[in-house]
Amino acid sequence: MSWQPEIDELRAREKEASKMGGKENVERHRSRGKLPVRERIHRLLDEDTFHETGAIAGKATYEDGERKEFTPANFLLGTGRINDRKVVIGADDFTVRGGAADGSVMGKQIYSEKMAHDLQLPMIRLVDGTGGGGSVTFLDTEGHTYIPVNPAWDYVVKNMGLVPVVGACLGSVAGLGAARVAASHFSVMVEGTSELFIAGPLIVNYGMGQNLTKEELGGAQVHRSSGAIDNVVKSEDEAFEHIRKFLSYLPSNVYELPPVIKTEDSRDRREEKLISAIPKNRRHPYKIRPLLELIFDVDSIFEMGRYFGGGTVTGFARLDGHPVGFLANDPFIGGGGLTVESSEKIERFVDLCETFNLPIVNFVDQPGMVIGLDSEKRGTIRKGVRAISAIYQAEVPMIEIILRRVFGVGGAGMSNGHGLNLRYAWPSGDWGSIPMEGGIQVAYRRELAASENPQQLLEELSARLEGVRSPFRTAEVFGVEEIIDPRDTRPLLCEWIDDAYRLLPQNLGPSTHTMRP
Repeated sequence: MSWQPEIDELRAREKEASKMGGKENVERHRSRGKLPVRERIHRLLDEDTFHETGAIAGKATYEDGERKEFTPANFLLGTGRINDRKVVIGADDFTVRGGAADGSVMGKQIYSEKMAHDLQLPMIRLVDGTGGGGSVTFLDTEGHTYIPVNPAWDYVVKNMGLVPVVGACLGSVAGLGAARVAASHFSVMVEGTSELFIAGPLIVNYGMGQNLTKEELGGAQVHRSSGAIDNVVKSEDEAFEHIRKFLSYLPSNVYELPPVIKTEDSRDRREEKLISAIPKNRRHPYKIRPLLELIFDVDSIFEMGRYFGGGTVTGFARLDGHPVGFLANDPFIGGGGLTVESSEKIERFVDLCETFNLPIVNFVDQPGMVIGLDSEKRGTIRKGVRAISAIYQAEVPMIEIILRRVFGVGGAGMSNGHGLNLRYAWPSGDWGSIPMEGGIQVAYRRELAASENPQQLLEELSARLEGVRSPFRTAEVFGVEEIIDPRDTRPLLCEWIDDAYRLLPQNLGPSTHTMRP
């Protein structure tokens, strides 16, 4: 006697479930520029590696013991591989009840989070819907209401401190769906086809009197710089490429080392352009991104959150094939000073590197916390202190390359000066409690006020103090450990990365402070 009839029924049910919301709904989905959920999964993962769990789950109606109607669950889950490394994937199917939880089997979403946690594998969420409790019609159908619970949120929080978590916003994502995107180490949305909001336009219009379209309320132009989303891309395929690249720098979990790859880029490469990268006129800014490209491995930089806290650049790169996180100030954006946004960005990114044992290279041109009434009203000092605390709490190897300015509390907080303060300064280094420009007027205000020729006195004071300002004077008293030729930066960093990765095994395991979104 054979079980072949049951296997045939299993295959028939799998085929039925694979039709998703039906041909009409799938085509309507495509007409909006969006890929069906199964196509998304297969484009993201390595070819033929998706193993689905719960493929035949859904909602069925029975009559006299016979199944009459079946709607597949609008949440798919399973495992697959990205760059030959295993991951867990959970994905909404908008073609079935718009991705709402009342069209799904909630257990599948919960199971995906548990799977990532217990197997210690990266968690990827492809979110396209609310993912919450469904519409008010659910209440009418069920005949009762309920106290809302965020499903599997204990595992969502645990996973943030255990495995890399990615949230992709791939449609109109609201409520719990938006929270699932935000509760991640890296999030991405697609320009023109995805929106993210706490509540959609109709509810906002009814409750707040704000008559907005989906795009106006939560589109790419809103979230490009809101901080809710890390990266904005132009297509779903580009979103998948960002996901693959993000994961390539991280270990599968906190108990493993970041993956090292082979590179043909020379450790001893010395770029001539670096000798003149920093203008001698301190008032002139420079472009930081081309400078970083001259130091890190060729084509290895992946930036996160470019337009949020733009005065600070954060991302991943490689040194001799070894993944690192980096911080850098952008003098073109507010002089690179610490704002509320850039402080939040630093805090979150340093915690991310600390969680997954990525060494950090900090390129410092920090004029300090942004000053003025608006900064005071926004509590910049508290946010700045949180960023500095994240740097001081980090136990991963960290090195500082001083490009130009290091001023005030903000500048001092860019490295833990109480430990083995590994740092190199370029000859363009300029530091102190406050910048000399403006600082002279404050320090010598009485003398300047009493002078018959205050401008002449100001010029004389500036000329006298200019010599004291030289970074070589600081090095003479061992106030800075080493001033280097900028062209030597890459060779020195490649030597440092060997030491950093030799020490990393000592820090494997969960961080003492769990990563939060």
